[in-house]
Amino acid sequence: MSSVSASQPAVTTAPQRVWVGWAIALSASLSFSVATPISRGALTAGVGASEMLVARMALATLFMGLTIGIMDFRLLRTDKRCFWISFGAGLLNGAGMLLYTWGLERLTSSMTSMLIALSPVYVLSLLALRGERVTYRHVVRLALSLLGVYLLIGPGGEVDPIGVLLVLVSLVCFALQTTTLQWFLMGYDARPVTFYMLLAMTASVLLMWGLEGATWQPLGMRGWVVSLALAFVSTYASRLLVFAAISRIGGGQMAMLSPVETLMAVLWSFIFLGERLSPLQWAGGLLILTSAVLAIQRLSIARLRPRWRLWAKS
Repeated sequence: MSSVSASQPAVTTAPQRVWVGWAIALSASLSFSVATPISRGALTAGVGASEMLVARMALATLFMGLTIGIMDFRLLRTDKRCFWISFGAGLLNGAGMLLYTWGLERLTSSMTSMLIALSPVYVLSLLALRGERVTYRHVVRLALSLLGVYLLIGPGGEVDPIGVLLVLVSLVCFALQTTTLQWFLMGYDARPVTFYMLLAMTASVLLMWGLEGATWQPLGMRGWVVSLALAFVSTYASRLLVFAAISRIGGGQMAMLSPVETLMAVLWSFIFLGERLSPLQWAGGLLILTSAVLAIQRLSIARLRPRWRLWAKS
């Protein structure tokens, strides 16, 4: 595995390859959407946040390691650049997960999911710093999604400000991790990249657990089932899907699907946690769906200035 030079000629993306990219991206959004409702349900049932994260990340790393071991153990023999960038991206994601979980302890599942819809603002701002052109369609989609989030939250609604702050800061970590993948790791195989990211995420949560006193609170049957589901669906599988999607449609376009993830998470919260939405909030959900439809209409990889472009393998 070797990196792909940014000076290579432009690669024309076939329509079929782009549609495959969007299908993978939608699958990733579905995998991520169940994480918040499941985690919130476990936290309200008394499952320890740190213990749940430790179990989740350790299991996800184990799954990825076994996958690579069964397929080809030599995949782990990557260069130092890939290892350290992957590990760094994992540390960012691990910090984001900790902040996000702490925020989720203070907010409802629906509220936390709504805030995640703000992630395109973060990702596109970072991509713009590297030369990606922000078109009027980007602005329209972002305006619709933000208006939808505002209506979903409800004008005049009261939320825990510390919880909101924790989630908003976590989005900075997630956005940096997403753009790091697009900027530096598109020429590498997704499997070792994902494994080293998961390894770093596990190290992050273990470090925080140690700083909290390293006292293990038994997870119980519910906690282990939740951790297993989160590890496989929302961590192991979802990250492979995200990397594959970004390599086909770009980090900016992947981020544009976050409103879909938000609406799905709100629906799961409504169905399984008994949370309720007002007609005004449903109107916000419709705006979010409209934003996602507009995002899918653009079937091309987000373009960067030639000196910054990292071409994905065909």
